[in-house]
Amino acid sequence: MAELWFYHLERSDLERALPPLLEKCLQRGWRALVRGGLSERLDSLDATLWSYKDESFLPHAVDGGAGVDPSRQPILLTGKGGNPNGAQVLFLIDGAEPGDISGFERACLVFDGRDEAALVSARSRWKEAKESGIVATYWFESGDGKWEKKG
Repeated sequence: MAELWFYHLERSDLERALPPLLEKCLQRGWRALVRGGLSERLDSLDATLWSYKDESFLPHAVDGGAGVDPSRQPILLTGKGGNPNGAQVLFLIDGAEPGDISGFERACLVFDGRDEAALVSARSRWKEAKESGIVATYWFESGDGKWEKKG
């Protein structure tokens, strides 16, 4: 069964917090699927991942793009369900519905703690996960911008 990790953004925005998490996935040899509900946000992330670091980029594509074969993408940005790139890790952003996460090793819900609706939704999903026996872990941003596990 997949673990569900909650990443509570308090200092960073998604465009700064997500690339290092994706980079760690690739370093472990994992594929990642980023599922979001807003096409504008996926377009913004697309641009961010190409220019994340001056000396490199994170290999990725937006699902549905011209000539994109989802199965070949180490990181796939999508608004759809399923697991078209065979990812081990699912990142849920902007309130995207998780659907069935059993095909992933880990699902990561990344939410903005400055957004009341996102907080309410994350708390609800935390409760649902705990009630259904899913291993859930909570991560928050420390004062120096690093992720710390709570509890």
